[in-house]
Amino acid sequence: MPSFEMFSPSFTSLVSVTVLFLTGIFSVLGFRRFRPPRSTHYGPPTLPVLGCLLPFYKNRLRLLDWYTELLAESPSETILIDRLGASRTVVTGNPDNIEYILKTKFDNFPKGRPFTELLGDLLGRGIFNVDGEMWHSQRKLASHEFTAKSLREFLVRTLETEVNERLMPILEAACTKKEVVNMQEILKRFAFDVVCKLSLGMDPACLEPSLPDSKFAKAFDVAAEISARRGTAPVFAVWEAKRALSIGSEKRLKEAMQVIRGSVVELIRSRKDESRKKDIKTDLLSRLVTSGLDEELIRDMIISFIMAGRDTTSAAMTWFFWLLSCHKEVEKELVQEVETATGHSNEERSINYENMKEMKFLKACLCESMRLYPPVAWDSKHAAANDILPDGTRVYKGDRVTYFPYGMGRMKKIWGEDCQDFKPNRWIDAEDHTISPYKFPIFQAGPRVCLGKEMAFIQMKYVVASILEQFELVPVRQDIPAFVPLLTAHMAGGLNVSVQRRKEEDWVAAS
Repeated sequence: MPSFEMFSPSFTSLVSVTVLFLTGIFSVLGFRRFRPPRSTHYGPPTLPVLGCLLPFYKNRLRLLDWYTELLAESPSETILIDRLGASRTVVTGNPDNIEYILKTKFDNFPKGRPFTELLGDLLGRGIFNVDGEMWHSQRKLASHEFTAKSLREFLVRTLETEVNERLMPILEAACTKKEVVNMQEILKRFAFDVVCKLSLGMDPACLEPSLPDSKFAKAFDVAAEISARRGTAPVFAVWEAKRALSIGSEKRLKEAMQVIRGSVVELIRSRKDESRKKDIKTDLLSRLVTSGLDEELIRDMIISFIMAGRDTTSAAMTWFFWLLSCHKEVEKELVQEVETATGHSNEERSINYENMKEMKFLKACLCESMRLYPPVAWDSKHAAANDILPDGTRVYKGDRVTYFPYGMGRMKKIWGEDCQDFKPNRWIDAEDHTISPYKFPIFQAGPRVCLGKEMAFIQMKYVVASILEQFELVPVRQDIPAFVPLLTAHMAGGLNVSVQRRKEEDWVAAS
């Protein structure tokens, strides 16, 4: 798990002493087991004034599993986290609540000022960090662009180039030299190349071994990690003070954002010059430049799109390949589907948009993988006014309301007794082959449903099918990797694999 900077030796010692002191006081006073009445709320043990700060601090490095355990104990799949130094938080895995939050009462559950302040330095006024009219106007514009056939075709061409000219040669070399490679890192670099080509029309060449590491990509890594750590801080005043003083991690965030914003602004001005010369390109930035939006807003929108696309698909595929290595019978079935869809025995075999639509079992496998290991483990809104959720939970103005895909994927009440098992056929067997997005809110749902959902599946299908055609990835470690939630989740230590050529008999068996 990540080693959070704010938990430095001196800070940790101070907090530990404080925690021990306060624990002793409240133990003497008899408040150790105090919590709100069970009939009203479920959640961790809560003390007067401190709330659940003590158990929160104790479980700070395993929040996902802790929340999941608490939700499993709650009859309504909803808990209350009320601790000193943070907003009162309602965490829910109840599909009815999630539909209410994301759709029915959408206007009462915006991102909210606490969220926009948390990610404001990174996302600015971009679509993922605004509410109200500014969100509506950006959503309308982005929706038009993302549904354009030309952008989808540009994505497929980009994938073809990146896969054939960069990804496959790297795996081929690893196979020939019998080298171990970190697929998480490779997929992350691949996704960054693709999203930059698609959004900016520029190639950071992160997958090109002969080139030095991209400063642009490194800056995104720094900015995303530090912004994520803000959200897990037990006391937000710590990072807020560091930002005000421009020291430590907040200073590094500021420096990283200067690199990111400077690079994007330079490209915006370049596209404006090209548009005046009628040299129109198909990348998203070129299309936004002609929209009439101001330079700063275009910058923030592009940064938001890059953040949304850079790590989500790579995280999903990393966990997918690990799960696949644990379920060889599923891998064989996938090989068969790819062979059937692309015509492996045909010399003109290829992967394209049309035959990817036939890969329904592959999509089921990807959904099942994301059910267990969602790229975004949780997401939050903030109540604009007092409200009552469908399960009876009272929400007050200013409360943080969090829905929790990671915990939902492990709840028997939602997925049955086999919820911990990797079973792709649960998606095939579902009525009409669909499962409610409020039961599986990986791409959000309602008015804010992810605009890039189809493009994400196109990218993941293309990459997975291309790799399965030629190679088998065998993890060098046998233990279960740790799931690390930042802005986007990743696998602790990476996915180190040996790359083995797909045996011809595998195809024969699949046939």
